[in-house]
Amino acid sequence: MDDRENGKKSKKSVTVCGYPLSIFFIVVNEFCERFSYYGMRAVLVLYFRYFLRWDDDLATSIYHTFVALCYLTPILGAIVADSWLGKFKTIVYLSIVYTLGQVVMAISAIHDITDTNQDGTPDNMTFHVALSMVGLILIALGTGGIKPCVAAFGGDQFEDHQEKQRSTFFSIFYLSINAGSLLSTIITPILRAQECGIHSQQKCYPLAFGVPAALMVVALIVFILGSSMYTKVAPKGNIMLDVCKCIWFAVKNRFRNRSSSIPKREHWMDWADEKYEKLLIAQIKMVLKVLFLYIPLPMFWTLFDQQGSRWTLQATTMDGDFGLLVIQPDQMQTVNPILILAMVPIVDSVIYPLIAKCGINFTPLKRMTVGMFMAALAFIAAALVQLQIDQTLPVFPASTGGQIKFFNMASTTMNVDVGGQALVLQPFMSNSEYLPLEGRVDIKVNNVSSSVDLMIGTRRSFVITPFGNSIYTDITEKPEQGTNAIRFLNGLQTDVNVMSVGNITANNMSEYVYVQQGIAEFKIQHLNEVCTYSMTVGFGSAYTIIIPATLNFVNCQGARSEEDIGPNVVHMAWQIPQYFLMTMGEVVFSVTGLEFSYSQAPSNMKSVLQAGWLLTVAVGNIIVLIVAEAAQLPDQWAEYILFASLLVFVCVIFATMAHFYTYTDPAEIEARFAEHEPESKDKKRRSVELHERKESLKHGDEQKRRRSSDASSHHKHVNATNM
Repeated sequence: MDDRENGKKSKKSVTVCGYPLSIFFIVVNEFCERFSYYGMRAVLVLYFRYFLRWDDDLATSIYHTFVALCYLTPILGAIVADSWLGKFKTIVYLSIVYTLGQVVMAISAIHDITDTNQDGTPDNMTFHVALSMVGLILIALGTGGIKPCVAAFGGDQFEDHQEKQRSTFFSIFYLSINAGSLLSTIITPILRAQECGIHSQQKCYPLAFGVPAALMVVALIVFILGSSMYTKVAPKGNIMLDVCKCIWFAVKNRFRNRSSSIPKREHWMDWADEKYEKLLIAQIKMVLKVLFLYIPLPMFWTLFDQQGSRWTLQATTMDGDFGLLVIQPDQMQTVNPILILAMVPIVDSVIYPLIAKCGINFTPLKRMTVGMFMAALAFIAAALVQLQIDQTLPVFPASTGGQIKFFNMASTTMNVDVGGQALVLQPFMSNSEYLPLEGRVDIKVNNVSSSVDLMIGTRRSFVITPFGNSIYTDITEKPEQGTNAIRFLNGLQTDVNVMSVGNITANNMSEYVYVQQGIAEFKIQHLNEVCTYSMTVGFGSAYTIIIPATLNFVNCQGARSEEDIGPNVVHMAWQIPQYFLMTMGEVVFSVTGLEFSYSQAPSNMKSVLQAGWLLTVAVGNIIVLIVAEAAQLPDQWAEYILFASLLVFVCVIFATMAHFYTYTDPAEIEARFAEHEPESKDKKRRSVELHERKESLKHGDEQKRRRSSDASSHHKHVNATNM
């Protein structure tokens, strides 16, 4: 058979140590592409939450919609590659689309584009949202479209005698995927945490998206550079289309022959026997048998992919101080690839052999059942962590009222009566806690009456000074992205200047400024006197720093901080158990599932089952949207328990289905049909010829009858005319 027959373009392959040199370009391309995809995805939910200003639910919904689209488009990519363009052109063209999408995402995150008043906040958020959605759609088309092509294209580079090298290539290929995802989930959150901008400094999402875009450009260039070395297989038709046509014919034929007088057939696919070969029908039966088992699987991915959404948002309310290392919320996602690299060899080399020695038949379907159950346990662990977080969160104003706090900046004790509650405030002190009240509240300070209107959902500070009282509006939520909100209350009789805050007039409060975790230092300047006030801040806290009239400028003695919102106290390390359980579930579910699918798939339909497997991931992300939208639970821990319960329920269904599943050997079945294939083809050919002959005879008889009828009519017409 020559190259024209097998569809390959002849290339004299250059080998290094027995491997085609062309695979170097493919491996580098895959590393850069995975870095690009996972790097962008690592910060995506925080970009939605803190740049586009969407709430947690909307950010989660759009995130999972995007992921679902990324796993739906591989079917399109496989059809285009196999039926039209071929793998090489499909990868190149869709990589260009992919690169454009990443560039558009980076541009959409530049706040200065629409920040006309230069206050650090985009003035036209619709523009940024629209640009982001265009970018995400292009990325989904690109990454999904090339997903089924790159690995298969790499396999095409090997000759028949290079089976061992081909096997090693797939191991290296898988390693490049994990290396790219691991490095990107470490690096891009660090880039995001930087501050950049032309007119104002904000979290650097353009850099966090720009570096993945640059890596995608590199991936495209590297892949094209290897073009002259590639073995390119011409498109030969897509097996998925053939499978769909055969199934459709069987359904249509069964519907036509639904009469009770027509004998039933052993399997509904047997109704395609009139048109399609028995081997193809038998292969489709094997595929459908496995696809039926796939029905419960999306629920696993429903939980698994929330690592990048709900779990990342959970980490924003936790303490990321690991001593010498400060972890960003989105960097916790790196726990998964790290554990994957460590646990896959341990599970394969230690755990499975130990289970086998105990005499337990730990079949692939049993492993997948255990994996699903472990994912449910991971969400129960996440719910327990969330309960601890909820206990430490401050109580913010309810929907029926507001809150108020008092500061005494006078040098004498003040007696305050507010809504029937009596407070005694020492000089230069506050009552520390916010009081929940609602409506218009009467306040007496040393028997001098005034009133405050506490609007729904507001927090107010009531500042008592020797020259009168002032009211200020406080923040009503945790500072974003783990920052800390700091403001100063000036109790001096003259103005002071605080570095990074600005000038504060006498007996007045400054605006909040935001600082990162660690030691925060502020220089307080009054006339010719300067002192430095320092304090240690954690994650997500808010403080009011009081500058009393008695401040000692030698060492800032007398200045003190009042806590408005407490810092995050539940450590991010408490997320490690849930990540460990989820990763263990992934190892015994995902890796085993791919192995099981490969072993049960016919030789020419492994791509069909791969498409089915990717489809379960897409459906799983769609389920997140449906359940979260339908449930509308007020507490996040309750939503975690709901998802865990649903997965346990599905796990029981899957275990029951697995119990009745009979493992098959596709090679044996195909060999059995191959023995009878010539005879079967001859029979089908003779049947088709006989059918065509009958149709021809039927058509001939019809023509004879027509000629006879015409002659008779002519004879009658002649007779009538003669009469």
